[in-house]
Amino acid sequence: MLIDSHAHIDMSEFNNDLDEVIKRADEQGVKAIIDVGIDEASSKAAVALAEKYEQVYAAVGIHPHDAESATETTFKVLESLAYHPKVVAIGEMGLDYYRNLSPRLVQQKVFRQQIELAKKFRKPIIVHDRDAHADTMKILKEQRAVEVGGVLHCFSGSWEMAKECLKMGFYISFAGPVTFSNARKLHEVAKKVPLDRILVETDCPFLTPVPFRGKRNEPSYVVKTAEKIAQLKGISFEELAKHTTENAMRLFNLTDL
Repeated sequence: MLIDSHAHIDMSEFNNDLDEVIKRADEQGVKAIIDVGIDEASSKAAVALAEKYEQVYAAVGIHPHDAESATETTFKVLESLAYHPKVVAIGEMGLDYYRNLSPRLVQQKVFRQQIELAKKFRKPIIVHDRDAHADTMKILKEQRAVEVGGVLHCFSGSWEMAKECLKMGFYISFAGPVTFSNARKLHEVAKKVPLDRILVETDCPFLTPVPFRGKRNEPSYVVKTAEKIAQLKGISFEELAKHTTENAMRLFNLTDL
């Protein structure tokens, strides 16, 4: 059994065949999918999918790209959604200094606000960090995110950063890029992250793993990411699947699987 700990199956890329996508995931042993909101509309959509499909759970949040458009009303909507029993996390939230689609100070403010929201609901956070490692760690520490814990999704930092996250009790999640042959730094981190702190994800429809690169990503492909990590660690796929599933169940409090 596997859990896709980070997907965006509410996006338009899945409008025409979502039933088939979920069926393929189930056939590959992917028994739960966390659909992750990036703004008000997608957070609502994630909750709607969680209501429709038994194996889908939701996270609600504001991606750093969308931070500038977040209003007081946006936060009221997130708060109302967070009461839903199938909302298992707040996010994705964080910093993206690669694209800078929202001003950095606005990204930081909205990141801090969402950590506080997570603390109010005692739910873990899903953190997006791209080219913003130092500020991401600074905000996690200053806002005492350790109180709720969470995951650094689609991890792209160094082993030094991973160690800091692990010390704070955070999980490290790997997506399709860990299957790329030139991702040597990521391979090194994946080898070293302890089995009780590792998650797998697709981040679909993005970051499609080998051998499906060039196609739309989907939850069933998380198997390829898990196979690669098992290979890097020198353990069986079954052992890796067991640990990542237990970790996701623990982090997101998935007691009904």
